[in-house]
Amino acid sequence: MSEEPDVETIGTLLENPTVRTILTKTSKEPMSANTLSDHCDTSQPTVYRRLEDLRECDLLVERTKPDPDGGHHRTVYSTNLERITIELGDDELRLRIDRREDMADRFTNLIEGM
Repeated sequence: MSEEPDVETIGTLLENPTVRTILTKTSKEPMSANTLSDHCDTSQPTVYRRLEDLRECDLLVERTKPDPDGGHHRTVYSTNLERITIELGDDELRLRIDRREDMADRFTNLIEGM
């Protein structure tokens, strides 16, 4: 997403129980859509729609991991959300989203900043 989502978009997203479950479960460990579908007790197409909504708001990261048992790969999702803050000021609501950076992103930022 090129710009930060607005308060309404985030509010609508967080209102959905599937979204909340995805965020809480993937904050502990990366999970596949199939695993998330089981945790959310909902269909895979619904989980994929919510995953896409979260990715569009840059609240979720998609990674491809090798599957040593099957010799293939699998896609897992993890949240990069640290905190959402909504502040009231000057007759408006201001939204701030704090995201986690993984080690690779930190290293890239360090190198690019030199």
